[in-house]
This record gives sequence, structure tokens and C-alpha cells, in this order.
Amino acid sequence: MNRKEQLLALQKAMQAIVDGAKASNRELTEAEITDLEAKTAEALELKKQIEHAEKSTATMAAVAGVVESEPEGPAADGAQAKSLGEHFAKNAGEELVAKKGVKGASVSAPEYQVKAASDTHVIGGVFSPVLTEVDRTIVQGVRPPLTIASLLGSGSISGNAISYFVEGALEGAFTTVAEAGAKPQLHVVDPTMVTDALKKIAGWIKISDEMIEDLDFVVSEINNRLLYELAKFEEAQLLNGNGSGSNIRGILQRSGIQTEARGTLVSGDTVADTIFRAITKVTTGAGLDADGLVIHPSDYQSLRLAKDDNGQYYGGGFFSGAYGNGGLSEQPNVWGLRTVITPAIAAGTVLVGAFQQSATVYRKGGVRVESTNSHASDFTSNLVTIRAEERLALAVRRPAGFVATTITPAA
Repeated sequence: MNRKEQLLALQKAMQAIVDGAKASNRELTEAEITDLEAKTAEALELKKQIEHAEKSTATMAAVAGVVESEPEGPAADGAQAKSLGEHFAKNAGEELVAKKGVKGASVSAPEYQVKAASDTHVIGGVFSPVLTEVDRTIVQGVRPPLTIASLLGSGSISGNAISYFVEGALEGAFTTVAEAGAKPQLHVVDPTMVTDALKKIAGWIKISDEMIEDLDFVVSEINNRLLYELAKFEEAQLLNGNGSGSNIRGILQRSGIQTEARGTLVSGDTVADTIFRAITKVTTGAGLDADGLVIHPSDYQSLRLAKDDNGQYYGGGFFSGAYGNGGLSEQPNVWGLRTVITPAIAAGTVLVGAFQQSATVYRKGGVRVESTNSHASDFTSNLVTIRAEERLALAVRRPAGFVATTITPAA
């Protein structure tokens, strides 16, 4: 990072410390005060260096306007430097002396090229890549749309965990009683407190300086893929995470969710019948209305290609709606519910639920993407490490609002 980027990073770090104390409604700790004082001193020094560099650049530009420039070359007398050390000393020696003792300062010299004065620059050799035309169209890998999180409710969190109560079952029931007869007692079992902590999802990639400078469009694609893979893993966690260690406990791994199974083929029970019964269970078991379902692409394909006795597709044909009525819907919803088609859910299982009312995804901030050239041997190898991460928690307040539906026929 250059000095301005270092200063910006310092300012963000300082503000984060202050914001953390304000959010917790507390005073700064001694460690935080010491850290802020050190960062402030470093920031002031960086500002001084930036101002000096800007002033130096402006002065040199002014001098260049009135003084005839010397012939370009690594040495003032036009002589070719005989070694890398001599080249660096001639080009950066004075700046190196001026910055002696300055923390975080960096000095660089122009690229050193070993070339005899009698050589002629020709097209070819190391210059051939300059003439190579590059097709900037990236052939992307398969990227299914990611929409599980959008089905759920969303919220923000200031702490590091969210606690809530899951209502217990109702014991007893109202009934008719005779005059002076004993009345039945009703009792709601004590609610269960559930705590879901924030979990971190993270990963990183490494890119060379040359790629960043010469193939910026490739870097952009790599960054986009990094964020996509992060969202893809998040989707799998929200559905299937087992809750152990640093894993989120996904919806399908929650106790209290309802189930529905398909009957045998002999009984004539279809996938559509089974899904509709699951929709009904959301209403009868949780008192909520289903608003979405999640299905594997292969299972959705079976539904989409289903035909009646006349060979007509139930969901409409490939040119128009069923029997030529209406327009073509590429991916019609199942039973009118918002339908998410994703390989994140296992084939043979359909998740039906009142997603918005039954569960909430809590996020601590957003996705953070940071880069550095100071990781391991990055600096000496001209590499940049880019890291992406996020923190989130999943709270399922109404487990009965979800029905895990098995659509594989029973034996």
C-alpha cells in the first residue's frame, strides 16, 4: 500500500475502536487509549510524509518548466549503471537518506534493465507480449443464482449473539362443561431460550503485482468470483450447516421443524401432492402462511416436464402456456409460492416454509474485502493477498414454520 492507503487504513482502524466503545456505551480501555495514541502518532507522521511528497512533486514540476531536461538515463552522466546496487544508489540514494528512521517509509527506483548501449530495440523477445491482443471476455463457470438469504427475514446485531424464546406446546384444551362442573386447565409449556452466535465465513486469494497492473480485468473477475463463492457457501450454511464448531446451524438441522413424506407410487401420490400437503402443514402446524419453497434443479426439472394424458406440459410448453393459452413462463412458481431452484439443497428434499416470519439472518456489518502485500513473503515476492469475510447468525424463531419434504416415493 502507498502512504495514502496506509493513512486511510489507519483512520478506519481508529474510527472502528471509537465506534466500538460508543456502541457499547462505555469508555475507552487503557489498551485502546494506548493503541489510539500510537495510531495517531503514526497517522500524523504519514500526513507529514504525504505533504512533503506532494510539495516535492510540485517543486520538481515547477523546476522542469524552466530548466532544460537532462537526457534520460539511470546515471546523471548518461553512463549505464553496471549493477543493480549502483542503479538503486544513483536513483534512490538521496531519498533513502532523507527518509532514514521514518517508520513505514518506502523507497523505489526505476526498473533496472541490463542492456548494452550498442543493442537495438526490436519487436520480439521480451517485447512480444505487448503486441498480443487479449480477448477480455471471461468464460465464467457455472454460477446458480443465490437467493436463500433473500427469502428470510433480515436484521443487524450489535453484540456477538442473539437470544430468543421458542414457545412451548399447549397442553390441555377448551371443552364444554356442565353447570357447576370442573373446567379443564390449559398450560403452555415454558418457552425454550435459544442462542445463536455470530459465525465467520472467510477465505483469501493471492494475486501477483503484474496481474494487477497488466490484467486488471482478470483481477476484477477473480474478485467477483471470490464474493460469489462466499455467498455460495453462506447459502449452504443457512440450509445445511450442522451447528458444530464455527458452523451455522441451518434450517434443515433445527429441532422442531415439521416433515412430510411422499407415499408409494402404487398409491398415486405425486410430487405436487406431497408439496401441497407440506404447504398445508405450515398453516396447521405453525399458524403461518407459506411464502416460499426451495428445490433442487433435478427435482424442479421433473415437475416442469410433467405432462397430462394429452401430452401437454402442466407448466406450459416450450413456446406458450398449456394448450396454447398465455405466454411462456421460463421457471413458473410451484403452487404459486416463490420458488428457489438451487443445488444447495439435496435432491429428493423440498423445503417449504413461511421463511420471512419464521427465521431471520442477522449480520454484523457487511462483507469485508481487504488486501495487503505484507502477508508472509508477499512483499519480497510482489504478491497481494486479498481476503473476504463476513459475520452472520441465523435465528429460527418458529421451527414449525418449515416443513422438510421428502419427495422420493416410499418403498
